[in-house]
Amino acid sequence: MHKTITYIFFLSALLPSGCCGLYDNGKGTNPMKQIVWDINNTKAIAGLPTVAAGAPKVVETDKGKAVEFDGIVDGLIVDSLPLAGAEKFTLEIIFRPDANGPAAQRFLHLQETVSESRILIELRMPDSQNWYLDTYIKTEAGDHTLADPPKPHPAGQWYNATLVYDGEKMRHYVNGVEESSAKLAFDPLGGGKTSIGVRINLVHWFKGAIRKVRFTPAVLGADSFMKP
Repeated sequence: MHKTITYIFFLSALLPSGCCGLYDNGKGTNPMKQIVWDINNTKAIAGLPTVAAGAPKVVETDKGKAVEFDGIVDGLIVDSLPLAGAEKFTLEIIFRPDANGPAAQRFLHLQETVSESRILIELRMPDSQNWYLDTYIKTEAGDHTLADPPKPHPAGQWYNATLVYDGEKMRHYVNGVEESSAKLAFDPLGGGKTSIGVRINLVHWFKGAIRKVRFTPAVLGADSFMKP
């Protein structure tokens, strides 16, 4: 028992900052980490190499530091894909979409390097003051888009957008309320990069602020989602 406790503490000491726990990958070995990125830097996110497009700004908000994007040329690309290898996942982002942004904004994009496999959280802004959530998963096993235009949300407020894949279905939520779901076959992604505030090929820019992203290689219930 003493050796087991010592080993657990040793593992905990090895985890980088931003890791909130260990999750079994379903095979009983090499448990995967839950990772939180605080988006409060434009040069290195969670200590990872980060490239800025345009001039995104670190700003103080009513919720703490965040990075603000202009909806025209601002974005961040991080040299990491934290959900690589995950067969199930919960992907969350805390963001504030501002009014008068582009009609289509792809503001969180996980892209595998060697294929077109990807995971995206996006929004659509059909008018200048309201938006609705749009999410997309594509792997060699299948692809699907979730979107529900009749469920608009006002711009200028903080939200948690969450995308969950449970091994059979993808579901997405706004502030813990499920808005859409669909069955989807899925292959885990390999290594790659993550873009924030823009699609990874530098189109469809986001206007607003982003404060936090959390990657969990397991299915979380809505009561465990981050608060906006």
